[in-house]
Amino acid sequence: MRRAAVAVAAGAMAVSLAACGSADKADGGSDSSSSAKKGDAIKVGLLLPENQTARYEKFDKPLIEKKVKELTNNKGEVIYANAKQDASTQNQQVDTMITNKVDVLIVDAVDSKAIASSVKKADEAGIPVVAYDRLAEGPIKAYTSFDNEEVGKTQGEALLKALGDKAKDGKIVMMNGSVTDPNAALFKKGAHSVLDGKVNVGKEYDTKEWKPENANSNMEGAISALGKKNIIGVYSANDGMAGGIITALKAAGIKVPVTGQDAELAGVQRIVAGTQYMSVYKPYAPEADAAAEMAVALAQGKSLDSVAKDKVDSPTTKQVPSVLVPVTSLTQDNIKDTVVKDGVYTVKDICTPAYAAACKKIGLE
Repeated sequence: MRRAAVAVAAGAMAVSLAACGSADKADGGSDSSSSAKKGDAIKVGLLLPENQTARYEKFDKPLIEKKVKELTNNKGEVIYANAKQDASTQNQQVDTMITNKVDVLIVDAVDSKAIASSVKKADEAGIPVVAYDRLAEGPIKAYTSFDNEEVGKTQGEALLKALGDKAKDGKIVMMNGSVTDPNAALFKKGAHSVLDGKVNVGKEYDTKEWKPENANSNMEGAISALGKKNIIGVYSANDGMAGGIITALKAAGIKVPVTGQDAELAGVQRIVAGTQYMSVYKPYAPEADAAAEMAVALAQGKSLDSVAKDKVDSPTTKQVPSVLVPVTSLTQDNIKDTVVKDGVYTVKDICTPAYAAACKKIGLE
């Protein structure tokens, strides 16, 4: 990760933004004279995709709101809406943001393809769009996320480590995310690049809407089809689904390594208890900060050159100025050095009475 001059305290990741004057649209800037004169009194529309995953309401929203305030001397306003996993609702929310004349939009798309027409509407209305966490289609002006193939590789490598020399002694189940989320395809691609040829995949699912209950149902089907003695591990693309998977495994009397992602509190507690092997810790602060910095810059007609050091191609837009944040494999061994050190959770948050004994056993006190 290339770093800028001003440090952002989170996972040793840094991003910065310099006020560098206007840039043309091809470089992610804005050629609107009105936006160039906007100053700090801007309106930032923030559209997040769902509230099933704890991160969006707990981390992303407050972090973006805080950074926008910091960058605008407390004059910037964030107008927020959550689509609750409904692509049509999110498209309507974009229309509302356009009507409310926001100066810039940060959009984490429910469906990366379905949002494209709304992104185009916003662009035609002179409202630049920052794609957040998921690479939305349409004329987006900037993008920030994690290296999503690397996330899948990290999960796959962890599962192989957990399986050790027994990696081909049975079959694994792969529980991928929703087909409407472009990140899910990248997680899957990364995982397969590590796992293919080294494990036997017995069943593989694309889990509708990332819902834990759907993952639970899929897992029950996999157990029935493969037999509980033949399952040696589960690739789960995130922590929410891991919870549903582990419930099904417990009911069948199966204990095998299960992966995850997002370092949700419940996921971290399952790692402490030993029912989930790992999660992927993604430091949300640098991602949220980058989105806020790019959004404020676009609203004010400034260059993105000092913050967006990468370029990413979407299916519809090439060379999108981007910030890609690195990730960490989270296991029992590094809980203190990751989510506790970065202030995501305290030991008290994790080690509730139900997990106190397990915490003591691994030295998390």
